[in-house]
Amino acid sequence: MESLETIDLVSLADTGVSLTAAFIFGGLIGLERQYRQRTAGLRTNILVAIGAAIFVDAGNRLTGHDGAVHVMAYVVSGIGFLGAGVIMREEGNVRGINTAATLWASGAVGACAGADLILEAGLATLFVLAANTLLRPVVTLINRQPLDTESVEVTNSVYIITPKHSQKIALKQFIATLETAGYQTQDIEVHQFGSDEVEIQAVLTDSAVDGDQMDVLIQEIANLEYVNQAFWSPSTTD
Repeated sequence: MESLETIDLVSLADTGVSLTAAFIFGGLIGLERQYRQRTAGLRTNILVAIGAAIFVDAGNRLTGHDGAVHVMAYVVSGIGFLGAGVIMREEGNVRGINTAATLWASGAVGACAGADLILEAGLATLFVLAANTLLRPVVTLINRQPLDTESVEVTNSVYIITPKHSQKIALKQFIATLETAGYQTQDIEVHQFGSDEVEIQAVLTDSAVDGDQMDVLIQEIANLEYVNQAFWSPSTTD
């Protein structure tokens, strides 16, 4: 069997060093992202680093097997499209990015197995499992920090619900009220809300706001003539 012929314990040790380095350095990058509560946090960065290390390490092992290397290149790009398909945006939140990274790393494991690098595939599997299981308590601990700490990058949005026929005048009053209160907007989005209303979202340039002051401002906006509802929301999904 070719898989037995490809077993090389020295090369396996080299693979272990590569995956350990990817785990550590990807973890350092991921810790910073997790600390700021970004979508792609600790586990996602580690999984991507591990997956990339597996592909490159396998490519190095397959010197002289150009066909396998070319097929592996197609696998890398193909899994990228598959991973993009499992990432969903739901009510402003991105879901599935860690699953996508796991799929990519799993593809790397499968590529190693297909190239008869069985021990390398097993070692890579252990690292992927470690990223998805052993690091959960670390992620939970980091995520317990409040969103209003200075270290967290927050995007604040203010929303109003207004009748569709008064959209233009409501938007004008909405923006004027925000500017009078000292808030500048970096983006405005309008979405259909039911059959007769629209939702207008104003993304603020301020990354930190005072919650009590914002609640008072929301009440002021809600009292505007053409506004049916008003609310605000912080987001860390960028």
